[in-house]
Amino acid sequence: MEEKNYTKRYFNARRAELETAYNSIKQDWQDLADYFLPRSVRFLARTANKPPVKNKKIKDSTPLLAVRNFSSGMMSGATSPATNWFKVKVRNYGQEVSYEVKSWCNSVENLFRDIFNSSNLYRILPSVYKQIGVFGISVLGLLNDEVSILRCQLLPIGSYRIAKNHKGEVDTICRVYMETAKNLYDKFGEENVSKTVLDAIHSNRYEELFEIAHFVEPNKNFLPDSVWAEDKKYVSVYYEVDSNEEKFLSKSGFDKFPYAVFESEVNGEDVYPCECPGVNALPDVKQLMSMVVDEGKAIKKMISPAYKGPASLKNKKLIDAPAAFIEEDENGRGLTPIYEVNPRILEVDSIIEKLKQSIKEIFYNDLFAMILNTAERSRTATEVNELKEEKMVLLSPLLQQIHNGLNQIIDWVFDECIQLNILPEPPVEIMGADMDIEFVSTLAQAQKAVKISAMERFTTFTINLAQALDPSLRNKLNANKIVDDYADYANISPEQIVPTEDVEKKKQKEEEALVQKQLVEQLKEGSEIIKNIAGTDSYGSDLMARLGLM
Repeated sequence: MEEKNYTKRYFNARRAELETAYNSIKQDWQDLADYFLPRSVRFLARTANKPPVKNKKIKDSTPLLAVRNFSSGMMSGATSPATNWFKVKVRNYGQEVSYEVKSWCNSVENLFRDIFNSSNLYRILPSVYKQIGVFGISVLGLLNDEVSILRCQLLPIGSYRIAKNHKGEVDTICRVYMETAKNLYDKFGEENVSKTVLDAIHSNRYEELFEIAHFVEPNKNFLPDSVWAEDKKYVSVYYEVDSNEEKFLSKSGFDKFPYAVFESEVNGEDVYPCECPGVNALPDVKQLMSMVVDEGKAIKKMISPAYKGPASLKNKKLIDAPAAFIEEDENGRGLTPIYEVNPRILEVDSIIEKLKQSIKEIFYNDLFAMILNTAERSRTATEVNELKEEKMVLLSPLLQQIHNGLNQIIDWVFDECIQLNILPEPPVEIMGADMDIEFVSTLAQAQKAVKISAMERFTTFTINLAQALDPSLRNKLNANKIVDDYADYANISPEQIVPTEDVEKKKQKEEEALVQKQLVEQLKEGSEIIKNIAGTDSYGSDLMARLGLM
């Protein structure tokens, strides 16, 4: 790859290039923000720390509640800190024959969980799910932390631009944000900040904000064997957008991409996602807001109509009280409504409720309330299970997209643990092998329930058939493998399962003891026969003694 001279001019040109793809999606994001997350976006960096513009489009809270329920459901169902939502495995390795490998994987899992619990990951993930539900994308910055190893930073929608490599993976991010003079001075040092920042510091204007650009992209000057930060796989630069000085605030690099990108369905070679619950629900939300306004107008005209009457009553005051009245004119005429309004409110309410239900279903609220919705006594257990499996099929694509983002976080943590040398020593048999992650959260387990049900049905069928027709059919079942697979599907800790090799050794000892016991019984029977014939058991006792059985 041709070497590149990285300058501010180069990165400004790259920013302009990234704006092209961003501008194609910006208006859609603005519409989605107006109806779902009006206070969670930042399309202009300079709006930081300023009161949000009052939103006048949201007339009903249904979309806000649908997003909240979606985020809560994904958090509790996919990444609940109270459950083991992932398992560490070794890629292309049959772990069912190695208890040591399973124990090592379990130790690594516990280490990762401790890191996640001590970091701020679980506090940020609910906001990540809101963004991916509404906008189809969420970007999480992964930063080193001296205490917790991992520290996460959620980027507001509209504050960054992305680009992808030939594999369709995000490998370039440009983020623009505001930072105070004090923080710039403390983070980058006096020698790296601009004269404008120094003037603000010397004038005690510590909280004055400056627009900063942070750019991360593959390093065209990458040197694998170099120890210098500027030669790493990804180049990272910070600079002041409005400064005329050519120097960077910082220029360094990363061995691994420092962002986890959650994204939903992408159309072909597009850069940004094209479909997500927010996009699909937007037409219903707009119609709902329009109908809520119309219904409010109709009700207002019913309870507070415009009046007409003779001109002589123009200056008369209409008292709004049950027993109030107004004088009629000399001809006996008083005030009457200009027009009679008799809207079909019940029909309008019915349409509004259908729209609300549709919005909730698009955000999978019915799935997350599945237990409540399917716990009716009139339904059998089979019907309930079929409903659950049907709903899980609908959620599977989105769950897989979320798993892709979580995989990036776990891979980053794994590499960081290797650098810090805090991983437990792996067994010799898996040295040099690749780690793999299996997600076993509540939602992931619900998808695996089909495998468990099939295993139970097959085992029951085989045993019943053996009892009814041929007992030798029991030999068709590999009991050890069935138990191991069932434990794997049900996310049972390997510490609760006795290794197959230990079970086989114990079984062999029990069989040997049984054979020995049968031999003793046979010898005793022989001794009794001799005693009955010869009147003594000396031969039998002597024979047993020679065999070491007495």
